[in-house]
Amino acid sequence: QVQLVESGGGLVQPGGSLRLSCAASGFTFSSYVMRWYRQAPGKERELVAAISSAGGVTNYADSVKGRFTISRDNVQNTVYLQMNSLKPEDTAVYYCNADRRPIGRTYWGQGTQVTVSS
Repeated sequence: QVQLVESGGGLVQPGGSLRLSCAASGFTFSSYVMRWYRQAPGKERELVAAISSAGGVTNYADSVKGRFTISRDNVQNTVYLQMNSLKPEDTAVYYCNADRRPIGRTYWGQGTQVTVSS
């Protein structure tokens, strides 16, 4: 019973902030790279941020660098995405993803809607 459950999405004004959480269960969380993806209407799903299994390495899409921060808590089995200075173009469904290489095991959450609008 693997689960990835996102929370924290909602409606915010441009310039506002949200913190997304993804609670993981049913697998060895600390062995997995964790990623946040998003998909806006009419666009392909894109990688927003990723964090290595121990949290020592992160990477971000150019569009969110300096505004978003990914972090993880391997005791609480949770990955976060702090989103600041939000823009309307950040509007999308945000998905949590867990991936283990080289075995190729991957899990997805159901997504949480983020809407940035005035």
